[in-house]
Amino acid sequence: MSGATEAPSAPGTPGRPWIAAVRRWLLLALTLGLAASISLSELTLVVLAAWLVFGPREAGAARAGWPLAGPFVVFAAWTLVAALAAPRLVESLAATKGLLTLGAFYVVVHACPSRRAAERFLTGLFIAVSVVALFSIAQVGLCPAGGAVEAGPWRLLFRKCERARGFFSIYMTLAGVLTQVLVATLPRLARAGWSRAWVLPLWLIGALALGLTYVRGAWLGFALGAAGCALALRRRRLVLGVLAGVVIAALVAEPGVLYRLRTIGDLTDDTARDRLAMLDAGLRLAREHPITGVGPGQVKHLYPVWASPEALRRSTSHLHDTPLQIVVERGVPGLAAWIAIWVAFFGASLRTLSRIPAGDEDARGLVLGSMAAIAAFLVAGLFEYNFGDTEVLLVAVALMALPFVVERDLDEVTGHDKPRWRSEAESPGTSA
Repeated sequence: MSGATEAPSAPGTPGRPWIAAVRRWLLLALTLGLAASISLSELTLVVLAAWLVFGPREAGAARAGWPLAGPFVVFAAWTLVAALAAPRLVESLAATKGLLTLGAFYVVVHACPSRRAAERFLTGLFIAVSVVALFSIAQVGLCPAGGAVEAGPWRLLFRKCERARGFFSIYMTLAGVLTQVLVATLPRLARAGWSRAWVLPLWLIGALALGLTYVRGAWLGFALGAAGCALALRRRRLVLGVLAGVVIAALVAEPGVLYRLRTIGDLTDDTARDRLAMLDAGLRLAREHPITGVGPGQVKHLYPVWASPEALRRSTSHLHDTPLQIVVERGVPGLAAWIAIWVAFFGASLRTLSRIPAGDEDARGLVLGSMAAIAAFLVAGLFEYNFGDTEVLLVAVALMALPFVVERDLDEVTGHDKPRWRSEAESPGTSA
């Protein structure tokens, strides 16, 4: 992208509203894809990226820069090193294609030219996810005996419908998406007056659908992320009251939720026993391959050999624990690089949060919600390899972009020199 400064367009310059409209429609398509369709989200990201690189520019738009580039590049580079060191070189290199998902972070950073655009993006994502949540509730409620429709046009929608999964292939993906979006939009509950009265019912629908996924790791991520976010809000009592009401209502309405909660700490539960067996095998693999790991995509070949006798399943492609999976596949340096991404994100977000004027609750909520959503994502990742779930990771990196859009707005308003993540050659007044 050119660093040359463009002269401001005169009022009524032809084409400028059209350029902004194309970008808004592409962002809308992206929100729909993130909520329901991996194919649509990936296609939209490709088109949006091409539009941002090769399409016409909006005059006067601020340069977005490349935040978090350092840790992202280091993590990607070490992932390639681990793949090159793997015995199955071609297969391991093919497994690194998931790194492309991280590029969605920069697409969203560059596609949202202002804080208002970021707010519209999050609102669109929230509404789209709420519609999917409503469908998921109906999916479980109308699920036939046996949990499947064998034939007919409804077969795909009602396959494995005992647990809410929406349009995704598995309930864990829906749980991961719902967890992040619900936590990211929690600050809006604290500011929901009559003009925002629609937020609460949609948020409650999403919370109910999350309960019906019966994914305990996602519940824990949601609980910790939401509680941390609520404690940082000025109307924390209202938000904590809503959260408590949601939990009580879920326990009363659906006994299965209570049963799943009771088994979270039960080490005799079959799922817990299997996860402990994976933890044991993963730690032994990490000690055996501490530098470059076993290589991306190689756990499925090694686990049948390394699984302990207590393991209930004898094969798996991942270890249901993101940090464990990272260190097994990429070694200790890969895990350190992965952790550096999140340390850099939270550090930059906290700096942005400290710069927001006291009365700007919308900007504060946008940054705080993003931070809490990523915290929920990381907590849930202790019980599920959600970093390897493309649909869930796309939502995470999209939400990660929002604090940097807010920071760009603050730089323009205050005339701040430049963010720490920009190169010395960049200045806030250059074009996108």
